[in-house]
Amino acid sequence: MSDLDPAAPGARSAPEAPVVSGRESGRIAFAAFVGTALEWYDYFLFGTAAALVFNRLYFTTLDPTAATLAAFATFGVGFVARPIGAVLFGWMGDRIGRRPALLLTVVAIGAATGLIGLLPDFAAIGVAAPLLLALLRLVQGVAVGGEWGGAVTLAVEHAPPDKRGRYAALPQIGSPVGTLLSSGAFALVLLMPSEQFDSWGWRLPFLAAFPLLLVAVYIRRKVEESPIFEELEKREERSKVPAVDVFRQAWGRLLVAVASALLGVGGFYVMTTFAISYGADTLGVSRSLMVNSTLVAAVVQIGVIVVAGRFAERLGPGRMTLWGGLATAAVAFPVFWLIDTTVPALVVVAVAAGVGILSIAYAVSGALLTELFPAHLRYSGVALAYNIAGALSGFLPFIATALMDGAGGASWVASLLLAGVALITAAGGFYGERLRVRDDVVVR
Repeated sequence: MSDLDPAAPGARSAPEAPVVSGRESGRIAFAAFVGTALEWYDYFLFGTAAALVFNRLYFTTLDPTAATLAAFATFGVGFVARPIGAVLFGWMGDRIGRRPALLLTVVAIGAATGLIGLLPDFAAIGVAAPLLLALLRLVQGVAVGGEWGGAVTLAVEHAPPDKRGRYAALPQIGSPVGTLLSSGAFALVLLMPSEQFDSWGWRLPFLAAFPLLLVAVYIRRKVEESPIFEELEKREERSKVPAVDVFRQAWGRLLVAVASALLGVGGFYVMTTFAISYGADTLGVSRSLMVNSTLVAAVVQIGVIVVAGRFAERLGPGRMTLWGGLATAAVAFPVFWLIDTTVPALVVVAVAAGVGILSIAYAVSGALLTELFPAHLRYSGVALAYNIAGALSGFLPFIATALMDGAGGASWVASLLLAGVALITAAGGFYGERLRVRDDVVVR
């Protein structure tokens, strides 16, 4: 396995090391969390709409199963685009700065999301509607491809080494908060009569992206540049083409990072996007119940992330990833058995338990991935790993739907996919703990 010398390029003595402030690190991490939450709100809206709206309004010439597959395929386009964003914004983050890259990502995804709310449906403009929908999803994917890696990199590089677990977990909380915002928005508009919901109600959560964009830009402008990046800039130790150097010099670390991130991305969408579609379309559970179950799951996820982030400081993020992967594999079948009962309380418990347990690994992804790459390749390495994992697993709702249709609607297909992804992540955590890079910094 090809690897990097953790000290490369150029070891530094303690007096020359970047200075991080314990007082400032919490504020920076909180700012990263707020921006990330707003971006995930934009991104997650599409997943819920793909399960509830797009299959009926943008792919109306197809039969119900084919329409759902087409909607999930469009949903998956965003994941395929994310590695492109990782390369583009990774180059910017490792060459120009973490802060300007994060400003651009939030503008791009906010604008694309708001425009989806203005997009005419198939009945109005025909085949142009799904094509434009796919294009806007592509823009979303490119922007998100640079968002998460930059947010956790900035949070970690401002934090004292012994407190990185808690501060790296803060941007992770942006995911469940984004889920709460997006699912909550859809839960409200689902209270409308069906005709009004289909006509214009579903658009309101997307149009809300425009004012939220202004909030996100304001917050991102307040974020200070990483002291570790500033030191790299002074020493001219930046990579010319970071993404190429990641593949050339650190491909072993990249493979481990992809594996460790797989569950937090793919498993989450199996338990949310796929589960919503499966419960509503296959089992006949009300759409509102399935959406509300993701709200409960998001609250549980926040608690798990906070606790797991603290434990990662004592036990190591790789070990937490290993245990989180094994625990998820163990509950993969039981959670779908509970959903199959269609009993409302059990459905909510199943979705909340599934999301909560897989979040053990997700909670520490920021801490683990940032410490798998040295500073001069960190933004690109983290962004590439996370988004390659997203590209590989983003089509899991599509795959699960297709295979389940062939299996006569049996949920064991989804359970098997979830367990397989969880075991891959467990292996990533096992190896990742042994490859962690320690930055040489001075804590003030």
